[in-house]
Amino acid sequence: MEHKNWHQMSIEDLGASLDVDPQIGLTEAEAEERQKKSGANELSEGKGISPITLFLNQFKDFMVLVLVGATLVSGLLGEYLDAITIIAIILLNGILGFVQEFRAERSLSALKKLSAPTSKVLRGGKVLQIPAKNLVQGDIIMLESGDRVPADIRFVAASNCDVEESALTGESVPVSKHSRIIQQEEIPLGDQKNIGFMGTMVTRGTAKGIVIRIGMDTEMGKIADLIQNTEAQETPLQRRLEQLGKILIIVALVLTVLVVVAGILHGQPAVGMFLAGVSLAVAAIPEGLPAIVTIALALGVQRMIKRKAIVRKLPSVETLGSASVICSDKTGTLTQNKMTVTDVWQGGRHLKVSGEGYNPSGQITYQDQLVDLKSDQSLRRLFQISALCNNAQIEEVQAEDVRSGKKLLEETEWRLKGDPTEGALVTLASKAGVSPQSLSGLYERVQEFPFDSERKLMSVMMRHQGGRLIFTKGAPDVLIQECTYIMWEGKVVPFTGTLRQRVTAAGERMASSALRVLGMAYRDVKAEEHVDSEHKAESQLIFVGLAGMIDPPRKEVRDAIATCRRAGIKTVMITGDHSMTAEAIAHQLGILPRDGKVLTGQHLAALSDDELDNEVEQTYVYARVSPEHKLRIVKSLQRKGHVVAMTGDGVNDAPAIKAADIGIAMGITGTDVTKEASALILSDDNFSTIVSAIEEGRNIYENIRKFIRYLLASNVGEILTMFFAMMAGLPLPLLPIQILWVNLVTDGLPAMALGVDQPEKDLMEHKPRSAKENIFARRLGWKIISRGVLIGLCTLGAFWLTLQAAPDSEGQLVKAQSVAFATLVMAQLIHVFDCRSSRSIFHRNPLQNKYLVLAVLSSVILMLIVMYTPQLQPIFKTVPLDLREWALVIVAAGIPTFLLGIGSVWGGRRNRRRLTTGGYTPKNTKFSA
Repeated sequence: MEHKNWHQMSIEDLGASLDVDPQIGLTEAEAEERQKKSGANELSEGKGISPITLFLNQFKDFMVLVLVGATLVSGLLGEYLDAITIIAIILLNGILGFVQEFRAERSLSALKKLSAPTSKVLRGGKVLQIPAKNLVQGDIIMLESGDRVPADIRFVAASNCDVEESALTGESVPVSKHSRIIQQEEIPLGDQKNIGFMGTMVTRGTAKGIVIRIGMDTEMGKIADLIQNTEAQETPLQRRLEQLGKILIIVALVLTVLVVVAGILHGQPAVGMFLAGVSLAVAAIPEGLPAIVTIALALGVQRMIKRKAIVRKLPSVETLGSASVICSDKTGTLTQNKMTVTDVWQGGRHLKVSGEGYNPSGQITYQDQLVDLKSDQSLRRLFQISALCNNAQIEEVQAEDVRSGKKLLEETEWRLKGDPTEGALVTLASKAGVSPQSLSGLYERVQEFPFDSERKLMSVMMRHQGGRLIFTKGAPDVLIQECTYIMWEGKVVPFTGTLRQRVTAAGERMASSALRVLGMAYRDVKAEEHVDSEHKAESQLIFVGLAGMIDPPRKEVRDAIATCRRAGIKTVMITGDHSMTAEAIAHQLGILPRDGKVLTGQHLAALSDDELDNEVEQTYVYARVSPEHKLRIVKSLQRKGHVVAMTGDGVNDAPAIKAADIGIAMGITGTDVTKEASALILSDDNFSTIVSAIEEGRNIYENIRKFIRYLLASNVGEILTMFFAMMAGLPLPLLPIQILWVNLVTDGLPAMALGVDQPEKDLMEHKPRSAKENIFARRLGWKIISRGVLIGLCTLGAFWLTLQAAPDSEGQLVKAQSVAFATLVMAQLIHVFDCRSSRSIFHRNPLQNKYLVLAVLSSVILMLIVMYTPQLQPIFKTVPLDLREWALVIVAAGIPTFLLGIGSVWGGRRNRRRLTTGGYTPKNTKFSA
């Protein structure tokens, strides 16, 4: 469609451009002809993927193919239980992936729900009710309070019309619409006040508009297109596990082949070595890894639900742990989404108002002293105007549980009915003991002159004690012009130029703190006076004072942002609100550092992608941005190597949420569109919940690394035990069935118990890991190899020492193999406690993880069963051991963990001594002066 600046056109030019008379509308024949050319006014969902294709796509992953191979090998060896387990793991992962992707495909269906089902349209001079999908460009539509705007329209008439646009633009309060020309050529959506957008809601007044864009050409359609063409990001965990799977297969096969070849070359039977090699291959490939990862993530999900974070996609739990930037919406996430009066100016006094949201509990103080409201008539008048020149209501209702919707019997909350600005004024008056209910018997409303975006004032006429009063509120700069007197120090005095300057300066100071400022005035109406218009009502007024309000920051957010900063996570505010408001909130919360930049949507639109990439690292606040801008910001941060978490609640946030590494939606205020596009939902809409989720995500990833370290070091130990024996020309230290039993006994329960391990104390004191970080980074590869080598050498050493008692005796070989079997199992079970710490076994209480203690005990029992049960001894070729042999087993099994643990403790103490003597300073260490 041809691009036009509809907001710059006069109504006459608009009608001529669209070939329609705004007083008559299109004829049915013209509308039908236009619909044939343009199509229906609805959002297209694009070409979807069939559920069957989605399901089959889950089995293309490399690790899945490896598991299929492991299933075949297990079946050939007669290990049918293993084969069935692996198949179950594959199907479980496939079903989970299918459910996640299928739910993501529903985001466009949720978007379509925001379209109006029907619309009042003027056709051929008659007002008709038609399906909104039949609207065409040029149609004249009628709107009133409660209507959803059915297409993008240019207003041709508007009477006290306010439209709720927060879902699209991020505005925290409804926007007053008008039909006048806007001269500026390029302006943000939030400032296009003569344009109505599809899916937004009329909250007050009536309007008439001409349809300028329909369907996919609307601003809502652009968002639908962005969602369709935005690819969901593969998580770091998925990338790392795929990388790990390939490495494991290659290494396991190479080492297994070397073991088999070495054994044959040293005279071992080829068939026996083949079976041993296949057993080693099965043991070396941790086929339980995907299941353990899934279980660890699922348990993490349960813990996160308790912390008010609902996970929709399992891998996203871990992704949170690597987040380096959180892009957060302002309204409702960083702030309370409840306009609150915080400052009052009256008669030269600047008063502070405490309290949160719409709860009428709070104090009004002047210079930290409570104000005597009963004796202060000037302030009482200001509060009376706040309460009565108002149509909002504040009600105390029973609180509801966010997830279940059930009433909470012991909790109540204060809920607003009406405009947020008026709600803030009612709450202010109630804090002063001047609620609308308390005044209802004293004041009776006679007439209302509604707020008008041109006048910028609202007035009511009240009957009081036989007389009449006019109460007026509105924009201070306009209200001052209509005032002749002012209440100053308890008296009504002429409103001189000096006093006007003082009022103006006070208003400017409040506005510079990002407060929305309203002025209050009143006058007595003479008995014979006839007031029949706004002009007559709003003249010769007595100025009373100013009220400054803001959507205040959430109390807990500042601490949460400080935690993010310590954890090396940058917090970025992205909002559709004005830059001054956004900057003030960012300063209050500690988001914006001294050298941090604030970028507006208008400035951002003028930047190329390369220029934006240069700005994005220094920018902490983005204001007056559009959905396209949010998407560009996320992609720019990703190009700079960041793992991006994006939060939001409105339709305008959905494309960026889908494109982010982890999309986070608000559970209370979030739209269905945003929730469907997200990976995580905050049930309490609270930024601090994101920080809790990040901590949980970091712990889950560290736990995954713990059991990878444990499994691989154990498997390396098994392979090297066999490899070293073959290279030394020794008999087989382990039989194939013993290798498989070791794999069963040690890999399952202990590895799962590591998946629920408690976090280390300094978890949130480290910088986020890089998205490109290898799974073996931070010396994990060295730990796996060094422990594996020691486990292999110690197992082989115990085998050799036992064998030396009678080298040529077949009975002694069985005993030596039993010692090797027990040593290998015990070495791995001792090593599992070492895996709990990034340093050594001595840095954490080994009994802290009760699940791990129980898992290890159960594994020991399973080992003893095959060694001491007479019926199983012939099957597993084992014999009981005496105390001397058990002493050898325990010593050999403990050497790998305790030897390296003592070295780690000694190395740590040495580093600390060097640090205290000034010989060593770690990177990124900051010392306060």
